[in-house]
Amino acid sequence: MAAARLTIRRGTPRDVPTILALVRGLARYERLLSQCVATPARLRRDGFGRRRYFETLICRRGGQPVGFALYFFTYSTFLARPTLYLEDLFVLPAERGQGAGLALLRALARRAVGRGCGRMEWTVLDWNRPAIRFYQALGARLRRDWILTRLTGEPLARLAGLSARRGPGRARRASGPRTPTGGESPRRRPRRATARGRRSPAASRSRRSA
Repeated sequence: MAAARLTIRRGTPRDVPTILALVRGLARYERLLSQCVATPARLRRDGFGRRRYFETLICRRGGQPVGFALYFFTYSTFLARPTLYLEDLFVLPAERGQGAGLALLRALARRAVGRGCGRMEWTVLDWNRPAIRFYQALGARLRRDWILTRLTGEPLARLAGLSARRGPGRARRASGPRTPTGGESPRRRPRRATARGRRSPAASRSRRSA
């Protein structure tokens, strides 16, 4: 019997339970389930609220969800064009190798082209050899010259001049070096940091399991 046809559509608020289940499936696959603290309320707020931080595509076969993609748009200053950044791509283990991952990537590519993007980017874990081979077969280039750099938790709050210990809305100012306000200028100006390597495909983590 022929397999049921795959369909892909944009996620809606009603898909939040499905999205969360697939996010948790991805975390389990990446051996990071203990770090997955996503909740339906957060996903609904950030994906379908007044200020939306991400968009989703849901892949179904015969009406049943078999995979999803979660993405958002960044910007390339060198290209002076937007970038579609793929945060999550996940296909259920039983569905891998049957076209769902490719169908999602094609839908994402059409979305990127339609939005005038100059590129589409994502990361892949260095141990996920099947996914790496799959992406290379599509013509994706793995960039090993960029290192994923991340701040989270207390270090992020400390850099912001806040303490994470007191929670949102009650954060206190952290003591730290003051910025010079006048007088002498530094003898040597620090080099400007660049951020154009925002999660290149060679970063060590992959959310992708096609």
